[in-house]
Amino acid sequence: MIKNSAKIQHLYARAGFGIQLRDYDKRGQLSISSLVKRLIQQGKHPNLLDEQDYRINIEELKGMTKKEKVDFRKKMMQETRMMSINWLLDMAKAKEQVLVEKMTLFWHGHFACEIKNPLSTANYLNTIKKHALGNFRDLVLGIARTPAMIRYLNNQQNKKLSPNENFARELMELFTIGRGNYTEQDVKEAARAFTGWSSSLTGDFSFRSKLHDYGRKSFMGRTGDFDGDDIVDILLERKETAQYIVGKIYRYFVNEKGHSARIKALAASFYESNYAIDKLMTTIFESEWFYDEENMGTRIKSPTEYLVSLIKTLGISFDSYRPLMGVQKAMGQLLFKPPNVAGWPGGRSWIDNSTLMLRLNLPMYLANQGEMNFKVKEEFEDLQEGKSLKKLQAKLNTKELEKAFASYEQAELYQQLCDFLLLTKNKPPYSVFQSNFQTISSWNDVSTYALKIMSLPEYQMC
Repeated sequence: MIKNSAKIQHLYARAGFGIQLRDYDKRGQLSISSLVKRLIQQGKHPNLLDEQDYRINIEELKGMTKKEKVDFRKKMMQETRMMSINWLLDMAKAKEQVLVEKMTLFWHGHFACEIKNPLSTANYLNTIKKHALGNFRDLVLGIARTPAMIRYLNNQQNKKLSPNENFARELMELFTIGRGNYTEQDVKEAARAFTGWSSSLTGDFSFRSKLHDYGRKSFMGRTGDFDGDDIVDILLERKETAQYIVGKIYRYFVNEKGHSARIKALAASFYESNYAIDKLMTTIFESEWFYDEENMGTRIKSPTEYLVSLIKTLGISFDSYRPLMGVQKAMGQLLFKPPNVAGWPGGRSWIDNSTLMLRLNLPMYLANQGEMNFKVKEEFEDLQEGKSLKKLQAKLNTKELEKAFASYEQAELYQQLCDFLLLTKNKPPYSVFQSNFQTISSWNDVSTYALKIMSLPEYQMC
């Protein structure tokens, strides 16, 4: 094994979706500090979607009949669901920008938002990617101006004479300072500051000045003619905001149990850096405690992380990507469609009897070694309500695995593959694995062993 192999695997599991074989030896020649610097720098220039590709012809929309508009909205929702698959595949294909993809996934859960049309989806995703490793203030204000969030939290209806408090409340409760650090009066006053923030039919942010409340507002002990930008600035001036955000990042990237002393120290640095996300992540990934045994292989992969890791490792391609939507939904995480504004709870909530069985069997389903049998209820053209999903139409390319591990025999092969694929401290002994082993004649031993190892409960951890 290469020097610092366990640390490198841990870094790439948490800062990305696992390390690919082709990068394994190359990364092993670099220090942890150099690898972290590389991950940060590569994330500064994310691949963005061309929003022009998703623009809607307003005149064409105006000329539609009622039925045509219904069909059009259905088509938009279907295209949005396909964008969730495209993003998942982008995560799997990412080579130089794994950290920005992982951070974007984290921020999607933090700024959870259900989106129903492609243009708003592209704008929302681009906004997060642009600021995922940048400044938290820019990220918050960017999200506040996305048509996706404006419409999801009803700020479209937030007007001077009838303020809507939805966005203002979630801005404080979930996006910045957290519960217990604001009052109901703060919510009311913040809502007034965001009146008039809206979006146009073309999917752009618009400020409707006639609907904005220009009156004086009292917010968190401050009084002035505040607008939305001012509200965000006042929230960021409070150290509780840094504490809340760092706590959430720590529990996602380090350990769900948290660590009050470390979080407090990280929050102080985050606050002093004027909320520089890249500096915070650098500090976390370069810290010795990040690589403590208690933090390695102890986090349950989200459905997205699990699927991406499978696709990357097994070189999977699909004849049709639509069945992946059914798999996403069955495992409990369809991107751009969170259960609510609080996002996905994560942790042990990812696993129940149904989802665990699907996860454990999915590698073999992908290899077409068995049929799935669960119902899919979603608005997909080729997955009608109640239709049973049986085949994923997947193709595997395991040439890299076969080449790298071809020289090993059974027990040693098992051990070497375990070291590469499993991040948990304790791995099943070969005798236990062997007793459950069934030869699949259409696969060589390396592929068979890899598929079986990826079907172990331990592969669910990162």
